[in-house]
Amino acid sequence: MKEYFGKKIFGGIAIGKISFYSKNQNVVVRKKTEDSEGEMARYEAAREKAIEQLHGLYEKALKEVGEMNAEIFEVHAMMLEDDDYNDSVKNIITSQKVNAEYAVGVTGDNFSEMFANMEDDYFKARSADVKDISERVISVLCGKTSDSDIGDEPVIVVADDLAPSETVQMDKTKLLAFVTKFGSSNSHTAILARTMGIPALIGVDIDEEWNGKTGIIDGFEGKLIVEPDEAAMNDYVKKQEAAKEQKKLLQSLKGKDTVTKSGKQIKLYANIGNPSDLAAVVQNDAAGIGLFRSEFLYLEASDYPTEDEQLKAYKQVAETMAGKKVIIRTLDIGADKQADYFNLEKEENPAMGYRAIRICLTREEVFKTQLRALYRASAYGNIAIMYPMITSVDEVRRIKEISKQVREELVATGVEIGEVEEGIMIETPAAAIISDLLAKEVDFFSIGTNDLTQYTLAIDRQNSKLDEFYNPHHEAILRMIKMVIDNAHKEGIWAGICGELGADTELTERFVEMGIDELSVSPACVLPIRKIVRDMD
Repeated sequence: MKEYFGKKIFGGIAIGKISFYSKNQNVVVRKKTEDSEGEMARYEAAREKAIEQLHGLYEKALKEVGEMNAEIFEVHAMMLEDDDYNDSVKNIITSQKVNAEYAVGVTGDNFSEMFANMEDDYFKARSADVKDISERVISVLCGKTSDSDIGDEPVIVVADDLAPSETVQMDKTKLLAFVTKFGSSNSHTAILARTMGIPALIGVDIDEEWNGKTGIIDGFEGKLIVEPDEAAMNDYVKKQEAAKEQKKLLQSLKGKDTVTKSGKQIKLYANIGNPSDLAAVVQNDAAGIGLFRSEFLYLEASDYPTEDEQLKAYKQVAETMAGKKVIIRTLDIGADKQADYFNLEKEENPAMGYRAIRICLTREEVFKTQLRALYRASAYGNIAIMYPMITSVDEVRRIKEISKQVREELVATGVEIGEVEEGIMIETPAAAIISDLLAKEVDFFSIGTNDLTQYTLAIDRQNSKLDEFYNPHHEAILRMIKMVIDNAHKEGIWAGICGELGADTELTERFVEMGIDELSVSPACVLPIRKIVRDMD
């Protein structure tokens, strides 16, 4: 019996056979040919076939993991339409008089290396994507079909890494858990694991010799056990049964209030990225939406989404939640979230640069378009608006002037709007420190602990080299949260948390004791948090 450790992505216990997933890499041989036109035609046919496959994968992913997670396949299809990529392939075919497979392989390697050497995190992430699409085209040229078959029995899939296309093509009924050597907590595999609710580990030093052996994944401890002895097996079978019972117990909490034994009521809401996430919100019985990340409407579009396009999404969420609170965050583009059509200049430190409310206040028409859609949608449900990356009272007052102007224009033209609460995110130390002043200007606070932590600790949360220094439980963070809650209550407004710490069960009791009014978490975390609160005195 041997134990291995990695970074846990999703909790739970999985027991079963290990299936080592080895990419069936295409062996590309350079062949000279005088028939360049023929090779060009082969490439075009393979490229069209690959695009057709990607559209099929998009539809499959849409049903299984939602629109936001399916978007990667549309991105891949768009990359195969890229002029620079296609010109490179065709130039290699004609100038070097070689076969299409070789030209695609060289282009894929060159573009992948180019993206990997860029400083921008968004473009770095495209390095793996361009390798994936190149492998797909080469597979078509070689006459291969999908190699994502993981067998007929449920298995723990172990791999160096998994491309989006590979994870989506796998039979989900046969997946017990994921273990990968590479990847990140934001990788497609990690997202899929969370969506499916199965244990997953990354950063494990894997070994092909594990293939076919019995394994145990402890997603709570971040541990993989290969060839467990009898004692370990018995122990984990019991833990697995306990986890199943716990899940059943949590289901019994549906429909019940999130309230302590002494009567302290907590608003327990869910975070979403787009309307396709609503099913998980309803399934997990969240009391509302505490964070609708509206920027995904922009990230998924090829141009600025129109007022009507945005209205459709906001209206759908408001109507589905049937009077429950829906808090929509205004555009939070910038930093690691880039949309090409915004034409944002490259910055040395984008996390602290031109982003979020700073873009809105300097591109007023973009901001007003979103506000018009939000106010129009408010006639269909209980919508609240919150503004990100606030650092000063002046910013809030400028926002209020613009929002007032938008409301007055809508009313003047006979458009019906509802009563809309307006709040701000507290995610900068500046906002936390002057929260007593900001509380006089708004209806509520929502504490964005992800950015608040990185700015307070001066640690880029995207930099994996700093993981050992990144401490979201740092006392400075917790003291700031307490300060914000107290300052909110002094002015008679409520305060919530919508960052990752909101779902940190080690801190739930402390947050309740601090006086927090609301917690907004991923849908799967709603019932576990409810149980903790209900068990509190």
